[in-house]
Amino acid sequence: MNIHFIAIGGAAMHNLAMAVAAKEGYHVTGSDDEIFDPAKSHLEAAGLLPKEMGWHPERITKDLDAVILGMHARQDNPELARARELGLKIYSFPEYLYEQTKDKVRIVVGGSHGKTTTTAMILYVLDKLGIEADYMVGAQIAGFERMVRLSDTAKYAVFEGDEYLTSPLDPRSKFHLYKPHIAILTGIAWDHINVFPTFPEYVDTFRKFVDLIEPNGHFIYYQNDENLCAIAEGARRDIVRHPYDALQTDIPLGVFGKHNLQNMHAAQLACEQIGVTGEQFMDAIRTFTGASNRLELIYKQADRVAYKDFAHSPSKLRATINAVREEYPKLKLVAVMELHTFSSLMAEFLPQYKGCMSEADVAFVYFNPKVVEHKRLTPITKVEVAQAFATPNVRVFTDSQELQDVLRNLDYADTALLMMSSGTFDGIQINDFATQLLTK
Repeated sequence: MNIHFIAIGGAAMHNLAMAVAAKEGYHVTGSDDEIFDPAKSHLEAAGLLPKEMGWHPERITKDLDAVILGMHARQDNPELARARELGLKIYSFPEYLYEQTKDKVRIVVGGSHGKTTTTAMILYVLDKLGIEADYMVGAQIAGFERMVRLSDTAKYAVFEGDEYLTSPLDPRSKFHLYKPHIAILTGIAWDHINVFPTFPEYVDTFRKFVDLIEPNGHFIYYQNDENLCAIAEGARRDIVRHPYDALQTDIPLGVFGKHNLQNMHAAQLACEQIGVTGEQFMDAIRTFTGASNRLELIYKQADRVAYKDFAHSPSKLRATINAVREEYPKLKLVAVMELHTFSSLMAEFLPQYKGCMSEADVAFVYFNPKVVEHKRLTPITKVEVAQAFATPNVRVFTDSQELQDVLRNLDYADTALLMMSSGTFDGIQINDFATQLLTK
């Protein structure tokens, strides 16, 4: 099979490309106009890095069995145009995942927050128990070589389900294509305002996801989310419902925070549906320390600690800050976050951040006006951002160097430092920088 990836450099796309290339009898090629690390290094090591950047429609030939289209590509992409002209089979990322796993039992984890960690917990437990599974997860997990695995032998497939758009040609939410046998929704908090301009529209995409559960499937949902409860109440009668709350256990764990105990209970219920007992689950999960960039420990000494997290939306920000506050109640909490995503930089979305950093003793918010301009959004000001967060502890920066200078001048004795972003604060190596701050 000859498979070509258009926009191979994406986080999920390059992992899928490597997973497909690892299958016997598959030959993979790809293209992109720019590829950055870690994708660049990964593709190079796998022998899949394009020899030159850019789009090359002459390389799209009838010899290709399929083309997989990444979200980064535009509708007028010349390689895509050539593939359509030749009548080649074109898949989006989620379409191809479904095609490869349509005969397997699919567990899909969705929700506005916690889906990466919950997916990682399920995979960690299955791996510990020797239960083979194909998967797609949005972060690196200790002990797993890649973020995507496809095989001819696994009975199960575990996917992190994203509600964002499928591809430039398909406006459906990605997780609508997976048709789970076992579906998890961790919670609904408005996000992706550029795609779902109203909250009811956002809720509706989760309702459609539940409608697409396979006959006699299972729906696992957080019982304290009123929108999820309404969706569960209106779900098809053949769907088995499993409400959950935070897991209750006295067993020492490698993760902390109420939100992680909620994720763990959801993961436990999913594993239970495929025959894993509660005792087996708890014995395996006790050594789970989290997924990469999800409340990940950077540095720890007796009187100070540093974590980083992918948190960027209001609900994720609040949950992460509250978890660190609960775990280290006697330490000063310094929380630093970057507004980086499309929604977070939209003036009409900013009020959603009201009070979400109130539990921090010191709170810094950073955004780059050039990123706002690049995304073609209405300009926002530091004053507007500070007013939106609506707590006196929040200080806003638009200069990365100024933020770094202020952080370097803080006293980190008896301090918990929390760095949160889906970006890099414009070039900060977060692990190295946080470690330097706490060891100065």
